[in-house]
Amino acid sequence: ELLMIQLTDEMQDLLNNSLLNGTPCILTTASPSGDLTIGFRGSMMAWESDSLAYWERGKGQSLEHLEGGGNAAVILRNPELRKGWKFFGKGTVLRDGPVRQSIMGKVVKPEMDRDPEGEGFAVILKLDRVEDLGGRPIMSN
Repeated sequence: ELLMIQLTDEMQDLLNNSLLNGTPCILTTASPSGDLTIGFRGSMMAWESDSLAYWERGKGQSLEHLEGGGNAAVILRNPELRKGWKFFGKGTVLRDGPVRQSIMGKVVKPEMDRDPEGEGFAVILKLDRVEDLGGRPIMSN
């Protein structure tokens, strides 16, 4: 029996400190037609109990994929602690508004320093599945 998605304290801590730990998350997105892109997201954070959020400076393919209804996957691996997970879901891009501002306020300083004008967008990834690094599902909505 899979647990409902409820990010653990350990998951939240390792997500929120991934850049500072030297283990930035990797995000991959797919368009509805299957085009893929992949990249590091040092701003990835736990948002709500079943969602992640990050600051998108790139304004490239991943934004197009998510706004077009495509899928997202995030992998976090901390080799020192021998911990990690894969997170799967769909994204919502926030170009303005109070939730965008709230996410921007929580982005780690090294990432916001790369966007001094605050011109990026906030993205929330609503999760539908969490797996361990071996691909075994551990949480599902």
